[in-house]
Amino acid sequence: MAVHELKHKPEPQVHHGSFSRPNDVRSFEHGEVKVVSLGGVTFGRAVFEPGWRWSSHVKPLANTNSCQCAHLNLHLSGRLRVAMDNGKEYEFGPGEISEIPPGHDAWVVGNEPAVMIDITGMEQYARKTKK
Repeated sequence: MAVHELKHKPEPQVHHGSFSRPNDVRSFEHGEVKVVSLGGVTFGRAVFEPGWRWSSHVKPLANTNSCQCAHLNLHLSGRLRVAMDNGKEYEFGPGEISEIPPGHDAWVVGNEPAVMIDITGMEQYARKTKK
């Protein structure tokens, strides 16, 4: 009779994070992104105030001609206009989900902050890069 070694299998664990205790906060003129990494996914809660525009306020940090991050966003409030490098423009508002490929500019439309949750494009977003 063979003796089998019993191995203790670890109990699955629940992990949680909170935007009230983010892993990182990236602030820039007219905007802020709170970042939480969990389960291999980097979540970002972005708040862009009226007057915010990527090409004016984040481009100097990114050192690229247009935003090179891909984004998968859930838009919570406000309105965001996006202009692709090819000239096509789109506008998103509360309750909408958008998938935005690299190569775009974006800005807030109206007098309400644009607030969104991004699950793909925030790992490097608004981090200062070398020229």
